[in-house]
Amino acid sequence: MAFAYRNGTLCAEQVPLDELARRFGTPCYVYSRAAIEGAYAEYSDALAGRDALICYSVKANPNLAVLALMAKLGAGFDIVSGGELARVLAAGGDPRKTLFSGVGKTALEIEQALLAGVMCINLESEPELERVNAVAERLDKRAPVAFRVNPDVDARTHPYISTGLRQSKFGVPHDDAERLYAKAARMPNIEIHGIGCHVGSQLMDSAPFIEAAARIGALAERLEAAGIALAHVDLGGGIGIRYRDEAPRPVAEFVTGALATVKAGRARLILDPGRSIVGNAGLLLTRVEYVKPGAAKSFLVVDAAMNDLLRPALYDAWHEVRAVREAPPGARPATYDVVGPVCESGDFLARQRPLVAASGDLLAVMSAGAYGMSMSSNYNSRPRAAEVMVDGAVAHLIRSREAVQDLFALERILP
Repeated sequence: MAFAYRNGTLCAEQVPLDELARRFGTPCYVYSRAAIEGAYAEYSDALAGRDALICYSVKANPNLAVLALMAKLGAGFDIVSGGELARVLAAGGDPRKTLFSGVGKTALEIEQALLAGVMCINLESEPELERVNAVAERLDKRAPVAFRVNPDVDARTHPYISTGLRQSKFGVPHDDAERLYAKAARMPNIEIHGIGCHVGSQLMDSAPFIEAAARIGALAERLEAAGIALAHVDLGGGIGIRYRDEAPRPVAEFVTGALATVKAGRARLILDPGRSIVGNAGLLLTRVEYVKPGAAKSFLVVDAAMNDLLRPALYDAWHEVRAVREAPPGARPATYDVVGPVCESGDFLARQRPLVAASGDLLAVMSAGAYGMSMSSNYNSRPRAAEVMVDGAVAHLIRSREAVQDLFALERILP
């Protein structure tokens, strides 16, 4: 296991977390290389024998070390900004295996993508098609594109991360797709490469994913019958992980069901997983500053906060919290809210958890490898955490902790 107790101490692979706290301080994100590689292998094994590409969703965790590991494993990348493109290139990722998604690409970002030679720009509106064509014309290039088609499938997940319904800001309506493809085919600086969709994130059941794949597969067949050739079909990502008591279906079930909807040999199949590769491969290590008992509620005030891990405040998301040192026999837990020092009532990491803890103890907030550091901020002028990747018995610092002076290094005082 990536994270397990050894001799009473929670470890990342073979390294005790209290050792990491001594070396790198807290709060600190800790990732397991073996867990990332194992999660990636679930996809590659399920796709064996099929022309397919796994494009890691950079927004889940964009650390350069994570991206470089993905590239070494053979992955492509799914990006949503010019900054993410720059990260992929800095990490040694191949732009020819990179998809550029997102609803609000600027002209500059489109230019950067075309000059870098990305595999495909995923279009999410008709005005974006026109903008991409204009930028490509100015650069004397043909832009490789696909439309992200909204399949109007209910992913049955949190409304903030459900992206495949017709009221979503993402993608083009399914009913408009054939018209838009016909228009794109007539544009001199557009080259149609594929078709894509994404129904949402944290999917527990494969049925919505397979239903969306079937709708996109049928649409792809109609486009090809109309003379519009497609080099790939991108079915997105969104496969969920276990945070608490969820029981996500195996990755292979999602993949096998999707493969059945896209005819072999017709087009390359692309999947864009993020959370399911890195989510359970990471944790947030934090130290208890104060134990604050109360008549109505008791608190563990820790040195991590909502600026470090936003998901609980944003989604009311549940993360398991473990004591780094196992409680001694006979110790009776008390019930606490685990909160940070940020001046917001919504600054919590966990609520109503039975824990044995004292000031100075270390806690691990589990399943924090996805949308943890990537959503962090400097709110309350708090430096962002360090990041560490453990590989067996070796721990590597992959992002230094920010210094306070870094927070205002770009600011200027008026004369």
